Amino acid sequence: MDNYEFIAPCHFGLEAVLKKEIANLGYTITKVEDGKVTFTGGSSAICRSNIFLRTTERILLKAGSFKATTFDELFEGTKALPWEKFIPSDGRFWVTKATSVKSRLFSPSDIQSVMKKAMVERLKAQYNTSWFKEDGADFPVRVTVMKDEVTVGIDTSGASLHKRGYRLATVKAPITETLAAALIMLTPWNRERIFVDPFCGSGTFPIEAALIGANIAPGLNRSFVAEKWTHIIPKKEWYDAVNEAEDLIIRDLKMDIQGYDISNNAIKAAIENSRNAGTDHLIHFQRRALSQLSHRKKYGFIVTNPPYGKRLDETDDMPALYRELGKACQNLDSWSMYIITAYEQAEKYIGKKAAKNRKIYNGMIKTYFYQYPGPKPPRRLE
Repeated sequence: MDNYEFIAPCHFGLEAVLKKEIANLGYTITKVEDGKVTFTGGSSAICRSNIFLRTTERILLKAGSFKATTFDELFEGTKALPWEKFIPSDGRFWVTKATSVKSRLFSPSDIQSVMKKAMVERLKAQYNTSWFKEDGADFPVRVTVMKDEVTVGIDTSGASLHKRGYRLATVKAPITETLAAALIMLTPWNRERIFVDPFCGSGTFPIEAALIGANIAPGLNRSFVAEKWTHIIPKKEWYDAVNEAEDLIIRDLKMDIQGYDISNNAIKAAIENSRNAGTDHLIHFQRRALSQLSHRKKYGFIVTNPPYGKRLDETDDMPALYRELGKACQNLDSWSMYIITAYEQAEKYIGKKAAKNRKIYNGMIKTYFYQYPGPKPPRRLE
C-alpha cells in the first residue's frame, strides 16, 4: 500500500488541537508549523481525515517541495515532481491558489502560470501526448512559497472543510465551523456538562458542541473532490470510512445545550441549521437578551463569540455589552466562561482578568480567546 504525506492547514494558534485530532485517528505526524500540520498515511487517510477531522480547513496530498528563487527554478522544480503518480491522462488540473511569504517569487498569478506549464510538460512526456482533454476528475493544486521553499499539495477536499453542509441559513459575521469546533475542544467541556452560547447567531457553537458530544463526524453530510480519484482511492475505502463514522455516533443521547440570541432572525437560522445538522433534538434555541442569562444548574459552560465592533455594521456599545456579560457571569459563579473576541478591552469591562488568553487569527483579524475556568464539579458518589 502506498504511503502518502498530507498537509492539514488550520487557524494560526490552533495547531495543537489539530495535532491531537490527527494522532487520535492513528496517523504519524511528521511536522507541526504555524497554521498547518503534516502527517503520513495510506489512501484511506484521505477518506478518514476529510470525514473525521473537525479543525482543519482542507486535506492536501503533498506532491513535493523544493527551493526556487527564479521562475526557471520554479518551472524545473515543478516539472521534476511525479505528477503522473497522482493525475491520470484525462485529469483536469490547475493551480487554484498560490501564496508567497518572504520569498523572491511573489506574484501569485505568475507562479500559477509557470507551474501549470511545467505540469503540462511533465505529463506530456509521461503520457506521450501533445494535448490533454482534461475531462476527467478534478485535481486542484495549491502551492505555498515560504522563504523560497516551494511546497506543493493537491487538494483532496474541494470546498473548505468548514462547509459541513448544515449552515444554509446565515447571519452577519458568523464564526466558521472549524474555528468553533477547535475552540470548544480547547475547553474541558464534555457532553455531561451544560453548554450555553448567549450570542449564538446562526447556531455554530451549539451545533458544533452537539456534533462533538454525539460523536457525529463533521464530514458525513458532504462530498469531497477526491471521491472521483478512483486510481488512488478504491471506492470501498470511502464506504468503509462512512460506515465507521456512522457506527461511532452516540444515539439516544441527552445533552443540555442552549443557544440564545436577541435576534429573531438569528434564532430562526440557528434552528434551521441545527435541523440540517441532525442535532435539533440535542439543542434548545431561544430568543433571549444577555440580561436574562441565568441557569438553575451549576458547573455549566459559556462558550461564545460576542460582538466586537469590527465585524458588525451596527455601532454597538461595547463597554456596556461586556459589562453586562461580566455581571451575568457573576451570577453563574460556578460556571466556566470562554470568549473569542477582537475587543481588546474585554477583560476590563467584564471586570475580571482571564486565567488564560490565547491569541488566534480569525482570517486577518487578531482575536483573543479569554478563558475563565470555573470550579470542577464534585465527584459523584459511587
